[in-house]
Amino acid sequence: MVKAALILAYLACDWRTVIARLDSLGLSPMLVLFLALYAIMAASLFLAAQIRQTWLRVALALLFATGSIYQQAFEWTTGGALTYEAFLNLYHSSSHAGEAFAQHGHVLLKVVPFAALLFLGIALPARNPRFPAKLAIAAPFLAIGLLAGLLYVRGGEGSRGLPAALPPVAFAGFLSAQEVFTDHGERKDVTLARIGNPMTQDIVLLVDESVSGNYLDINNSQGVRSGLLDPPDGVRLVNFGYAAAIHTCSANTNAVLRHGGTRKTYQQALESHPSIWACAREVGLRTVYIDAQLADGELQNLMTPEERAEIDDLVQLGDTPPLERDMEVARMLAERINNGRPEFIFVNKVGAHFPIQDKYPDEFMRYQPVMERGSTGLVSWTSDRTGFNGTPPEWVEYRNSYRNTLLWNVGEFFDRLLPSANLGNATIIYTSDHGQNLHERGDPGNNTHCGAQVSSQEEGLVPLVVIEGEAGTTLDWQQHLSETRNGLSHFRIFPTLLALMGYDREAARPFYGPALDESGPDDFSFNVVFHNYLGREPQFRTIDREEIVDPPMSDFTGK
Repeated sequence: MVKAALILAYLACDWRTVIARLDSLGLSPMLVLFLALYAIMAASLFLAAQIRQTWLRVALALLFATGSIYQQAFEWTTGGALTYEAFLNLYHSSSHAGEAFAQHGHVLLKVVPFAALLFLGIALPARNPRFPAKLAIAAPFLAIGLLAGLLYVRGGEGSRGLPAALPPVAFAGFLSAQEVFTDHGERKDVTLARIGNPMTQDIVLLVDESVSGNYLDINNSQGVRSGLLDPPDGVRLVNFGYAAAIHTCSANTNAVLRHGGTRKTYQQALESHPSIWACAREVGLRTVYIDAQLADGELQNLMTPEERAEIDDLVQLGDTPPLERDMEVARMLAERINNGRPEFIFVNKVGAHFPIQDKYPDEFMRYQPVMERGSTGLVSWTSDRTGFNGTPPEWVEYRNSYRNTLLWNVGEFFDRLLPSANLGNATIIYTSDHGQNLHERGDPGNNTHCGAQVSSQEEGLVPLVVIEGEAGTTLDWQQHLSETRNGLSHFRIFPTLLALMGYDREAARPFYGPALDESGPDDFSFNVVFHNYLGREPQFRTIDREEIVDPPMSDFTGK
């Protein structure tokens, strides 16, 4: 009775999610199907608790409790369902688990006790089992198989409201099968013809983190000072305005930025085409990766050991306090640009990745009120966000903390970089991996990006700027700017890098598309379904320029 009561209490803890799913189904045949499926899934948990073999019973208890934490933490944080797409995005972003815990740790602390009820309900000794031993063992596996089949048919969707212990297990099975049975093949060598002169300049792809295009002064008169609106003498800046990101998750965007492809070909590029590192080395550029986010050689953003081998210099800043990392990037980047050696440099900045309340110094607290800052006076890569419930007043504080972070990690960054770097022989392409949903429209929830559903088009809205010396003669950036400004996307960046390296753009265009300096329409859309899986195809959401939200001035005016 105790075991059954624990499992029943666990199921009751998620009653709001179940009621919401029932309400969404209404009186329909799907309601009957859902109720039947829920009953089967719940029964499998009760039967698993009757397994006589202690090792198997405890192992299943741990597996199901872990799955429950995974799903409930996601759904209670984002307010959306855990789909297979969301599961993959979380899996590929696992290197940032620490920041996610800091951002949403209070939700995790709520779901762990509920999962503990399930763990104890299954793991405790089964006294006087009432069901056949074979049925008890088979039930959870049959339930997972049935659920996996239904989720497969529905393209990885449809798990909302079901016992949270089971869908992540099914998704993990999909992922494992995908890894086992997918033939990734050999990555191709660089075969594009090169028609340019020998490389004598640096090419820099500067990728900021979580910087939304509508929060900078170069795109919005109400935006935060970026350090780019009035560049110093000798620096030419070409602002392509608002641009569409590849995706709303860092890992997916960065992977495509490094491998290229169009909206139709990026999956093929990720699987088998040469990386930007290989293309750079082929033309004699030294390859440099400055990763300000991780340390100790840890790789992120879908980078493999094979890709890492193509990088001559991997620079990480694990010994630098996170508050100072982007300033150190500015110093190191200027030093690299000034060293007289042609290099291709890819940078992942700290930027405005959550949590953001402690990512700027006190003297940059220009926008107030702000989120409560660290009480220890120390700034770490993560900081506590316990108690943030996503209420409108809390989002006001969040947006102001975000603005202050931009003042420091964007405005101050460029204030230090541009005067100290000799850009006469360098071209910098600056963008961000994705934008942010800072709940300016009053929508509920705690999530800012990379959720199961994209509720705000600003999640895919990023800045896009080219910076070089005033006398630079690389590409004619101005020729089609009036036509393409506020309408391009990340997909233009890889072919631009190839053009800067002297590759034949006519040969590259069929697979990689046009460069930033070319005419022609761009879909101005970002990916909302990134992966090919379970019969699903990528889906893109076009940004409506007329509906881009302005950062609310009421956040700080008169405060």
